[in-house]
Amino acid sequence: MQGKKIDKSEKEASNLPDISIVVPLLNEEKSLSELAEQVQNAITNAGYSYELLFVDDGSRDNSWNIVEELSSKESRIHGIRLRRNYGKSDALQAGFDEVKGRYVVTMDADLQDDPNEIPDMIQQLENGADLVSGWKKKRHDPITKTIPSRFFNTVTRWVTGIKLHDFNCGLKAYKREVVDNIYLYGEMHRYVPLLAKWNGFDKIEEKVVKHHPRKFGKTKFGISRFLNGFLDLVTLLFINRYIQRPMHFFGLFGVLFLVVGVLINLYLAYLKIFLGEPLANRPLLFLGLLLVMVGVQFFSIGFLGELLNRGEVKKQKPNIAEKTDL
Repeated sequence: MQGKKIDKSEKEASNLPDISIVVPLLNEEKSLSELAEQVQNAITNAGYSYELLFVDDGSRDNSWNIVEELSSKESRIHGIRLRRNYGKSDALQAGFDEVKGRYVVTMDADLQDDPNEIPDMIQQLENGADLVSGWKKKRHDPITKTIPSRFFNTVTRWVTGIKLHDFNCGLKAYKREVVDNIYLYGEMHRYVPLLAKWNGFDKIEEKVVKHHPRKFGKTKFGISRFLNGFLDLVTLLFINRYIQRPMHFFGLFGVLFLVVGVLINLYLAYLKIFLGEPLANRPLLFLGLLLVMVGVQFFSIGFLGELLNRGEVKKQKPNIAEKTDL
């Protein structure tokens, strides 16, 4: 009996790992070997195949040499070295561009995330979730980090409408198509759930995960990260709502300023024409003229935005979830 012929694409697909684990790192030389061992024990014991992808984000210690050594000893470990320190979002994106697994997991390199949580998170994905975000319910961090983090999460939860307790947890699991449809830069790694939701992946779940005290090195946390994070949130909200219709934003303010300015000028014209009152010494006259000019400028910016966006709209295609036979 003739067997089924397997083409090259099927052979390649059969060799793909179940899970791709992306670990961005910066000066974490002491933790990498132990992390690789923890990942191997956790994933193989659960019966999954995996690849471990270290992304060196411009480390100045011996981190990259250790990654090369680990990769030479274990074929499932790979490394990417960035030429300089770009930031966590860019490091994650560099990893996302290379992953091969059906599921993608991100985690930090400082041994505070527990790889033993990964199999349960993958199970949630297999049960229908698009994204599973870790929640460090009990944190082993200084109060200077936990208090700002709680405030940040509260504001982000309120603004985005996504009911997660810990947007900034590094331990997350995704279906492959989620990372294929998002792009990270700046501090956008904090808002992966929001980016996923906007791309139609709205089955977002949460899992309480263990959080270990930092064993080596020092935290890369700085208060400026939260400020940058809030600015990126504003950018994301603006882009999502108005990138294809800039006139709806700028035109709204333009019309508002124009209407108020015209009403002020009509009132002053009435005073001059019918009551004969002088206007040269009235600050209200300058305010009315200023509002009219600002309104025209806002309206013009919106119009120019529409013209610039005209050629880009055709390139922006919707994300198709499924197809029947066409």
